Parts: sequence; C-alpha cells; structure tokens
Amino acid sequence: MTDKYMPYRNLLSHLILIVAAVVLMFPFVWMLSGSFKDNLEVVRMPPNLIPDTFKFSNYVEITKYFPIYRFLGNSVAVSFVTTIAQIVVCAMAAFVFAKIPFRGRETLFVLYLITMMIPMQVTMTPLFIVFQKLHLTNTYLGLILPGIFSAYGTFLLRQHIMTIPDPLIEAARMDGASYVRVFASVILPLSKPALATLAIFAFMASWNNFLWPLIITSDKELMTLPIGLSKLQGRWATEWNILMAGNVISFIPIFIVFLFASRYFIKGMTMSGVKG
Repeated sequence: MTDKYMPYRNLLSHLILIVAAVVLMFPFVWMLSGSFKDNLEVVRMPPNLIPDTFKFSNYVEITKYFPIYRFLGNSVAVSFVTTIAQIVVCAMAAFVFAKIPFRGRETLFVLYLITMMIPMQVTMTPLFIVFQKLHLTNTYLGLILPGIFSAYGTFLLRQHIMTIPDPLIEAARMDGASYVRVFASVILPLSKPALATLAIFAFMASWNNFLWPLIITSDKELMTLPIGLSKLQGRWATEWNILMAGNVISFIPIFIVFLFASRYFIKGMTMSGVKG
C-alpha cells in the first residue's frame, strides 16, 4: 500500500534542501557583491545585495597591497604538487594496509590513525626545527613536504580499496603481475572516485593553509595567497571591498577543482567507508 503522504514528504524535503542551499550560498554571493562595491557601501545599513555602481577597480587596487599574482602562483604550484604527492603516497600506503598481509599490519594501522589525534600546533615547533637544520626554510620543498603525508587520506583510500574484490588481485598475481603492476593497473583505475575525493580535500587543505607557510617562509617571493590576504586586514581599519575581492580570487581555483572533480567526489563519498 502506497503512502499517501509521500508526495508531501518529498516536497518538504526539497523545501528544506532549497532553504539550506540558499543559506549556505548567501555568504559567497555577499562576498562577490561586496567585491564590486566601495568600502562605505559594504558597511552601509540596510545592506544592499546589488551594488549601486560596480567598482571593477577593486581587483586592480589589490595589487597595491601585495603582489597578489605572485602569491597566487605560489599557492597554485604548492597546492598542485602537494595534492599529487599526497595522492601517490596515501594510495600506496592504503594499498599495503588493505591488500598486502604482513605481521602487525592492523596494529601499525591503528598507530598510524592515532596521529590524527595530534594537533599540528603540537608538532609544528619540532618540525620547524628539523626543517631549519635541513636548510629547508624559505624553500618550496619546505612548503610542500609536510602536506604530502596524511593519515586521513590513507584511511579514506584504504576503506575504498578494501571494497575491491580480492579475486581481481589474485588473478593478476597468478598472471605474473607484481604488486607494483597490480597497484598501477588494477587498484588505481578502480579507485578514481576515492582519489578524486582525496584530491579535493588535499587541495583545499593546502590552499587554505596559513600557519605553516607563515612560519616556514620569510621571503616575500615564496609567500602564499592566505598570507597576502591577511595583510589586507589593517590594525585600525579594513577595506572590506578589497578584502572581498581578494577572497573571490582565492575562491576561484578551489571552485574550478571541485567543478571538475564533483562527479567523482560524490561517488567517492558514497562508496568510501563501506567496509571496515
């Protein structure tokens, strides 16, 4: 017997989702609108969503505060390399933990996961000292290396790889394929959704990282965009229209990455974690 209230429940669900989407999207729309206003119009009450006069010069004036395009290029390069390296490292570790049996595997994996409970602020000082001893301060390598390893990324990929049937790996091994060949020809092609999910998380984490680039770099040529945006907030006053223009520029690369990987991202979030 069909539920006569089902259409109303679906309508209510859609209304709730629409309201939630509007609420979540409003800050981004407000940021975009504010980036075309003058500073007085941004703080005017009552607020207006559509600017009285579109001020495109905000995106030019931002270059007077810091070399935004240099910082943008640094952020793109660091985030891209960090994301690729993290995917490779996490995928290899996840494959080992999921499909290659060895003594103490589960214990080692638990210890690996425990590192997720340690805040980065606790390890930042000793990590900086190590990098200083290795002469990696004020280098791109110093910006990239800490982001390559991710216990969460390894856990995410391991949960997905565990859903891949063992007979596929056993058949490849019987045909003479090494573990490296199995990893490259079987595991990676079947893990595209989970890899895309990790790519988005890794890119966003690297792109928004502020504290580590702040302490590892003092050379202006190596600074990333979040550090530059922090310079737009003054001690006594802040030009909010310029700050919003900078945030719009910072948002565009993340939006592009998510746009291209959204299909795999949704599939990866629904498939990962099925098997424990």
